Amino acid sequence: MRLWAGLLVAGAALGGCTAVPNPGAGRVPPPPVTASYSAVGLERILGQPANALTHLFGKPDADLTEGAGRKMQFGSDICVLDAYLYAPKGGGTPVVTYVDSRQRNGAPIDRASCVAALVRREGGR
Repeated sequence: MRLWAGLLVAGAALGGCTAVPNPGAGRVPPPPVTASYSAVGLERILGQPANALTHLFGKPDADLTEGAGRKMQFGSDICVLDAYLYAPKGGGTPVVTYVDSRQRNGAPIDRASCVAALVRREGGR
């Protein structure tokens, strides 16, 4: 009787050690979501040289050159716009190839909306 009781206790203790199936095991996680950027609304600045940006927005708040690239930054009460200029392959005048924008508090804002806000700002900078 003690043998059966001992086996019953040992069986119950080992019963708690069974593996719990993981429904996600063996599956490949989905790739991270990447933001897709549209050029709609940016036609006025993409592909433009630096003098076109200063004509449109006024004097930049920051104008930095590093290596082959140049970053011009323009700001308003609503947003900050960073325009990155690079020379085309084969040489020539650097033009805007990428634009980034954010609200003054760092929150995201649509790039085209920021361009529109900068064009409409009063008095320039």
